[in-house]
Amino acid sequence: MTKAIKAAAKANAPISVSSIARQAGVDRTFLYRHRDLLALVHAAELEPARRDPTAPSPVSLTSLQTDLANAHARNTRLVTRVQQLERRLSELMGEQTWRESGLGVPADTEELQRTIVRLELRNVELSASIEEREGELAGCPSCQS
Repeated sequence: MTKAIKAAAKANAPISVSSIARQAGVDRTFLYRHRDLLALVHAAELEPARRDPTAPSPVSLTSLQTDLANAHARNTRLVTRVQQLERRLSELMGEQTWRESGLGVPADTEELQRTIVRLELRNVELSASIEEREGELAGCPSCQS
C-alpha cells in the first residue's frame, strides 16, 4: 500500500482512496477495514504535490483551511442575520394582523395614556374637595339637624 502511495506521489498523480486501491490491486473496502492504511492515504492526500520549483506555487493546505474558516465565519454571520430578519418580519406581520383584526390597541395609545393620567389627577382633586366639604359639614351645627 505504501508503495502505491509513494508511486502516486512521485508521478504527481491525484491521491484518493479509489486511485490508491486501484493501483494496489485491492478493493476500496479493504482500505476502509484497515484504518491504519486509510490514515496513510488520507495523510498523503493532504500533502502538497511536489512540483517544479519554477512553476507557480500551488494552493497550500493552510490557505485552504483559512478559506474554510472564513467561509464558516461568514456562514455564521449570515445565519444570525437571517434569524434577525425572520424575527423582525414575524413581529411586523403579527402587528399588522393584530391591527387588521380590530383587536389591536388603537394607534393613539399615548394620547389615551395622557387622558388617563389627567382623569386620575382630576379624580384625586375631586376626592380631596369632597372630603373638605364633608369636614365643613361635620363642623356646622345648623347643618347636622
